[in-house]
Formats: sequence, C-alpha cells, structure tokens
Amino acid sequence: MKKWIKIALWTLFFIALVALGFFVKQTLDAKQLPDPEINIPSDGDNTFITKQELLDKLKRKDFIFDNQKRSELEIEEIEKFIANISQVKSVDVFQKLNGTWKINIELRKAIARIYNLAGENFYLDEDGNTFLTTPTHTSRTLIFTGEIKDRQNSISVPIIINNDSLITIRKLDDIYRISSYVCDDPLFHSLIGQVHIQKNGDFILVPLVGDQQIVFGTAHSDEEVQSKFNKLKIFYNEAIPFEGWDTYSEINLKFEDQIVCKKKIENE
Repeated sequence: MKKWIKIALWTLFFIALVALGFFVKQTLDAKQLPDPEINIPSDGDNTFITKQELLDKLKRKDFIFDNQKRSELEIEEIEKFIANISQVKSVDVFQKLNGTWKINIELRKAIARIYNLAGENFYLDEDGNTFLTTPTHTSRTLIFTGEIKDRQNSISVPIIINNDSLITIRKLDDIYRISSYVCDDPLFHSLIGQVHIQKNGDFILVPLVGDQQIVFGTAHSDEEVQSKFNKLKIFYNEAIPFEGWDTYSEINLKFEDQIVCKKKIENE
C-alpha cells in the first residue's frame, strides 16, 4: 500500500512540475520582449559592424518591433539573417530562462583588401574567404592592386590550393600567403602598405618608408614566401642601417639565395 502512495505522490509531483513549467512559459511568452544582449568582440581594426548597427538591421527587417512578445521571437530566422551578413564569421542566438535573449557574433578578420580588374574591392580574411567592404568601417590592412582577375564572390583559398587547374590561373592563394606572412610579422606589418601585381605575375611590394620598389616575384608556396621575406629582413637589418633608406630604387628578391639591388641615379 505504501508503494502505491509513493507512486501517486511522485505522479502528482511531476504533474505539478509540468504545470508550473507551462505556467512560467505562458507568463514569459506574454511579457514584452527586451532588446537582445549583443556581444561582438573586436580588435579595433575589424569592427565592421557595431551593436547599434546590428540592432538597427534587425529592426528594419521586423525581427524586433515595439510591444513584441517572447512568443513572437524568431530565433532561427534571426540567426540565419545575421549569418548571411558578409562580415560575420559565426553567430549564435539563444534565449535565457529569465526571458531575455542574447546574440554572440564573431566577425571576420581582414588580412588584405583587394582591388581587382573588374572594379570591385573586397576583403580577404584569415581563413582565405572573401567578404564585402562596408561604407562605414575600414580595416587597416595590406592593399593589393594590379592584374587581379579574382572576384569578390570567388571560391575560397583552400579550394584553389587543392585544385591543380585553378592554382595556375588564380592569384587569391598567392595574395593569401603574402598577406598572412605580413600580418604575422611586426616588422613587415609596419613597413609594407601595398602590393601591386604586374602583368608578368610578379608581386611588387610598396614600402611605407622609402620610395624603392621591392620585386617579390611569385608566391607559389609558403616556403617560397618565407624564404624571400627572410632575405628581405636580413637586408633591412644589415644593409639599410649603413646604406640608408633612399640608396636603392629597386630591391629584387626573385633570385635564389641572393638579393639584387639597383642604386638610385643621382638627381633621379
């Protein structure tokens, strides 16, 4: 008999618990929904969208409106909308038990800004994906110009690298190798401001200090890029302090195990 009493009590307890949960849900669903808590970590140079700008976008799309109830919140649709914003790398939208809700966003990190032959300009991120610029925010990063046929909606760098038929006609993977190295090296990050691609495929580095051009040549592998930048670093550390920034008009890194320089002609 005692066993049945225990079963009955446990049954009543679970029924009460379910009823309480249903009542709490109904109460929360009927309450007015507050604005979301928005979290967008940024390193300063890659703040492509602010909390207020995101909130304004959601309101223009009627995902957020006056006197909105919790039951009217479309979590999946909001998450899908934010994920399609070009500058967003990942997003997580969720509700809390207390009736509030939160949006966590990770923005893309730009390592290059590309100006192509089609008149487009766009960013390349640290994962090798392209994304759009914004009229209100600019990232301080390496600029690439010249003979670039790759478009803003181009396939990603990892796909190019793993496809032999694409690697010979695309420049995006070479741009990625150079810009990745420059971004990770404090010296070259502060020294190199622009890279121009000539018709013969050579990359020309344009330094922020001095008016010489640095003929980098090709960038077909990480090893090639690292070797050339190592040579350039040795040159800057050992030659420039004695010769000066304005001694040379050209620094050529194309030749294996050597640097070929052209001195400026007087009154040039």
